[in-house]
Amino acid sequence: MTVVGIVSPGAMGSAVGRALRDGRMRVVATVNGRSPRTVALAEGLELLPSLDDVVAAAGVLLSIVPPGEAAAVAVTIAAAAGRTGATPLVADLNATAPATARSLAAGLERAGLELVDGSISGGPPQPEGGATIVYVAGRRAAEIAALPAPGVDWRVLGDEIGLASAVKMSTASVYKGRLALVMQALRAAHANGVLDHVLADLRRSDPALVDRASPLLQRGASVSGRYIGEMTEIAAAQAAAGLTPSLFEAFGEVFAGISRSPLGELEPEQIDPTVPLEDLLDRL
Repeated sequence: MTVVGIVSPGAMGSAVGRALRDGRMRVVATVNGRSPRTVALAEGLELLPSLDDVVAAAGVLLSIVPPGEAAAVAVTIAAAAGRTGATPLVADLNATAPATARSLAAGLERAGLELVDGSISGGPPQPEGGATIVYVAGRRAAEIAALPAPGVDWRVLGDEIGLASAVKMSTASVYKGRLALVMQALRAAHANGVLDHVLADLRRSDPALVDRASPLLQRGASVSGRYIGEMTEIAAAQAAAGLTPSLFEAFGEVFAGISRSPLGELEPEQIDPTVPLEDLLDRL
């Protein structure tokens, strides 16, 4: 049986790990040095004392971390592999630009490790409900896609490193860019004293958006710090495609400002859809 290591068991990593466990895989991770929140999120996974232990035990490593940490995590994986003599297949499933994915692949190759480029579309996989799509690309992508994980829809894009990351950079530019736009628009409406009029106007074309505005703002604030790095990666991908990076650099500034606000201290598990929108905007 292939042993799968999760680096690291945050909200998404733990959920993917549990999906693999439900597929009867042995899944290992470590919470050494992590926050109490991460320890709680990792419930149900087999926890080992250190990253070295995870790397030594695993035939496959899935890196699922904030995009700003992807490069540093790849370095720590390479170092752990060097110390233990292990050579797991590494799948980087983070929201990074294609050029970043290729750089990670080159660095891991120097350490004797091979990378599969990957990206995740959708929320964490659930025991019931729609599947989370995970795109993978690279010479050994089919090995990752063969891992049994109920709730995960693996999709192989080809042998070229960067293809899966390219998909993520375009889809995330819509999903996260729209989130930043909505949050900024509602902040401006509140500051100008016209929030009710703006919400009424928006309701004509998108009533669902208005109905879920409170949890949407809370979720956006809770992940704003994570999205700063993602906006940087999207801006780099746009620039590499010959497009201006300015739009997503600006969205990065929006998320950075929100992350420093009182509402930015919120954790995803603390979202309360009953909190009035005006109260939330006061905290932004």
